[in-house]
Amino acid sequence: MEPQDYSRVRRADRAVEDEAWIVAILERAAIGFLATVSEGQPFINSNLFVYDRPARALYLHTARKGRTRTNVEHDPRVCFTVAEMGRLLPADVALEFSVEYSSVVVFGRASVVEDEDEATTALQMLLDKYFAHLRPGRDYRPPVPEELKRTTVLRVDVESWSGKKKEVGDFPGAFLYGAPPVEQK
Repeated sequence: MEPQDYSRVRRADRAVEDEAWIVAILERAAIGFLATVSEGQPFINSNLFVYDRPARALYLHTARKGRTRTNVEHDPRVCFTVAEMGRLLPADVALEFSVEYSSVVVFGRASVVEDEDEATTALQMLLDKYFAHLRPGRDYRPPVPEELKRTTVLRVDVESWSGKKKEVGDFPGAFLYGAPPVEQK
């Protein structure tokens, strides 16, 4: 997908244009962040989501009444992002400390899914992603039409996206967050 100017990565050396890589991150990321706007005021919400590869769309759900739905109904332009943190990279100078990461930013238009079949399918896709070990009809009752009236399913049609990655090879002292290296004496 050809990036729009606003989705172009400033650091070309970190840009990832491989769509398969971008899709892979969208398919494995646990949480994403949806940015909307209302009267010039930006809002961001964390969301469980699922990427629908054939539709080139993201699905997520939110409250039937609330800011996210209202914002999308007034201005469908949205931005959605996911990120993965790699190793922390210490340095001798504070300004040179860094971190490895991978991230994807999606720009698109969100809409409320009104079609009952599409909404039900999207909700099932979400359940399949987060509760893959459980099966509808065996472990739980699938969503029913009355329940669809209690939630909003949003679809974000991808217009452009960009991937970004910083990864270094052998790096003295590198460690994962939450697990600092043991000091060597």
